[in-house]
Amino acid sequence: MTHTLWSERDRRALDDRLARLTPDAPGLWGSFDAPRMLCHITDAVRWAIGEVTCAPKLSPLRHAPINSLVMFYLPWPKSAPTAPELLTRKPEAWETEVARFRAAVDALTKRPRDGPWPTHVAFGRLSGAQWGRLLYRHTDHHLKQFGV
Repeated sequence: MTHTLWSERDRRALDDRLARLTPDAPGLWGSFDAPRMLCHITDAVRWAIGEVTCAPKLSPLRHAPINSLVMFYLPWPKSAPTAPELLTRKPEAWETEVARFRAAVDALTKRPRDGPWPTHVAFGRLSGAQWGRLLYRHTDHHLKQFGV
């Protein structure tokens, strides 16, 4: 089954997991604390809807079918590099950050899936459907990082 932020059921499942996360939850890997991770996944969604800009880079992952394999099928490595722009914002109050994440996901799902979408810095041009799958997987990856 393919999970995506375009699915209301998948969004609810992620939201239920987020509701079980606390700001002091210990990470199972990596350097994020829970508030910084929440900023990171929020800003990734904000990037897809054009609220955050990330500088493109040359990457062999920009080309099909390699990008699809890495985005959707191969296991993601723990502590993989990310766009520096998705690491700069400092978290505010926990409840504010949770609300910001939910609002970003809501804004994403209000966009037309077949409309224009930003180019991913590593994976190149993505459709709205691909962004939905990638952002679901990204959020899932980081919630697992904190055991939820």
